[in-house]
Amino acid sequence: MIVLVVNAGSSTLKCQLIQTDGKIRLMKSLAERIGDADAVMEVAFAPDFQKQVFPVPGLTVEQCLGRLLDLLSTDPASPIGSLSEIQAVGNRIVAGGEYFSESVLVDDEVFAKLLRCEELAPLHNPHADACIRLVAERLPGVPQSAVFDTAFHQTMPPKAYMYPLPMHYYTDEGIRRYGAHGTSHRYAAQQAANLLERPLEDLGLITCHLGSGGSITAVNHGRSVDTTMGFTPLEGLMMGTRSGSIDPAIVTYIMRRDGLSFDEMDAILNKESGILGISGISSDMRTVLQAAEGGDENAELAVDMYVYKVQKAIGSFYAAMTRTDAVVMTAGIGENSAQLRERIFAGLAHMGMILDKEKNHVVGAIGTNRIVSIDDSPIKICVVTTDEEMRIARETDALVEAMRG
Repeated sequence: MIVLVVNAGSSTLKCQLIQTDGKIRLMKSLAERIGDADAVMEVAFAPDFQKQVFPVPGLTVEQCLGRLLDLLSTDPASPIGSLSEIQAVGNRIVAGGEYFSESVLVDDEVFAKLLRCEELAPLHNPHADACIRLVAERLPGVPQSAVFDTAFHQTMPPKAYMYPLPMHYYTDEGIRRYGAHGTSHRYAAQQAANLLERPLEDLGLITCHLGSGGSITAVNHGRSVDTTMGFTPLEGLMMGTRSGSIDPAIVTYIMRRDGLSFDEMDAILNKESGILGISGISSDMRTVLQAAEGGDENAELAVDMYVYKVQKAIGSFYAAMTRTDAVVMTAGIGENSAQLRERIFAGLAHMGMILDKEKNHVVGAIGTNRIVSIDDSPIKICVVTTDEEMRIARETDALVEAMRG
């Protein structure tokens, strides 16, 4: 089955065209800085994957998807002759609330529930929903799936997902911890089990999805038992532009003092804080690390804060787990920054997480699943290349096949 995977972010759009038989990638696309004047979309087709770069200033996320569909149907290098060859579309949805505990095919009833979930992930869900609408218009009759970041975390016990608020906020309004990045955490846990050559069901793992957004999850016997993100993706770690967890009274204090609206305060917490807010330079950790190395004190503070908050989260889940066999690093920062991995685990060696600096810094190892702890480290440290798109494609294939009987 040829599946188009659509991963809509707040200012990015990642897409892949995947032939699920044989797990063959036919197209990769990444649009970045969407909404800015310098927004670009990279598209690469099999077999050589030579990148074509297209300026997309002023386009929305869904309009970038429309542009990509145009390229797939008209570019001579496209691996398909027409859009009719696309047999299904898999959509990454950040938040499914309590409506969805597993992936589903989208129909009118499902889409109505997706619209109700938009407030749970305001930077992502509205763009994903708009992409679903666009696909329905451009590819009528082609089945679409919704694969949820929150689904993996539906196994959390009440003591982990409940907030200490009056109970009616949960029973009447569904306010609870939902988590996010579940597709990535599930995949990273399984890949770590493969590296350790042990069944996932026998392991206690702490999986760290560290990218522009970030979350850490306690995975016990293959099931999520706690995670750092909460009712929305704003809670938890310090991230690229998100504040992560702060004293909630700060919000009301700033709003009263500065006369801010709810939307203005929401924008500060989600789009102006985190690494960007502290460094004053960028939300991209690569840029901030370079500035810190050049002596920028605010950049160095941003890196120190980020590392410290990751260390605290790992330590808290170590305390919550009955046993921890490995810590798993994945996503852009987790996979690619040997420097940050070294700084993080320098503060965790006393807990039995002992990094091997030579294994950690092997040139050319990026993109390879590997163990980077010393051989006799009581708790292993794994680096896993995340592959959300392939998992979404395979889940979509399974849903469509089940529908067809």
